[in-house]
Amino acid sequence: MNLPATMRALRQTSLNGPQGLRLIDGAPVPSPGPGEVLVQVAAAGVNFVDVSQAHGTFAGGPQPPYVAGIEGAGEVVALGEGVDGPEPGTHVIGVGVEGGAFAEYMVLPAAAAVPVPAGWDDEQALGMVVNWPTALAAPKPLGRIEAGQTVLIHAAAGGTGQVAVRMAKHYGATVIAAASSGKHEVVLALGADHVIDSRATDLAGEVLRLTGGAGADLVLESVGGAALDASWPRPSGSRDGSSSTAWPAAKPRSPTGNWSTSTKST
Repeated sequence: MNLPATMRALRQTSLNGPQGLRLIDGAPVPSPGPGEVLVQVAAAGVNFVDVSQAHGTFAGGPQPPYVAGIEGAGEVVALGEGVDGPEPGTHVIGVGVEGGAFAEYMVLPAAAAVPVPAGWDDEQALGMVVNWPTALAAPKPLGRIEAGQTVLIHAAAGGTGQVAVRMAKHYGATVIAAASSGKHEVVLALGADHVIDSRATDLAGEVLRLTGGAGADLVLESVGGAALDASWPRPSGSRDGSSSTAWPAAKPRSPTGNWSTSTKST
């Protein structure tokens, strides 16, 4: 396949957010290095990581100018040194944390280029390697969710949040979904039992009210800031929630619930 020397791409030109994106016509087509494949992009996902990188708040993220977009799907058109698969012509989806998906061509690690399932369009595969794995891992392997428990899911109307709502209901949990007011109907349609305003001034109080003062058993938190503060379990005798000893296996209660997957100081 004869490849062009240049391509169209969306380049992030500043750390002032997505408004720093600029469409350019003469970006060089990347060459796959050892262990990499070159993909002709047919579809690209927009993730929170893209926004975080655009604001410079993603740890270790690329510095402008760079071609934006971490998640892309399309056809493999060239192989780097030492790569024997996926073969050219295979449609794959993958993530490149350094960006590159918002362009006509992107490079992906061959080992992380996941074949698009048979019968699926490239667009349908978006989410397979970002949102779905996160939402699958958080409730059960990490959170050890059980039927009858109550789960608070922040950012429930986002890509990962929507899948997390479905998975929590699949496992028999009662779901309290936090979302902005204009998105409540979306998460209710997914099966959430309760929806609270993510911008409420007393989020913890709302959860306590809905649970009769018991709080949630598990919190899936991806927002940070005030949402994290309201969700964090705070052991007695520690003003900031840290502890000088390991936390007990019996999870501590907080106003909103347990944070079973967070790092705790020891």
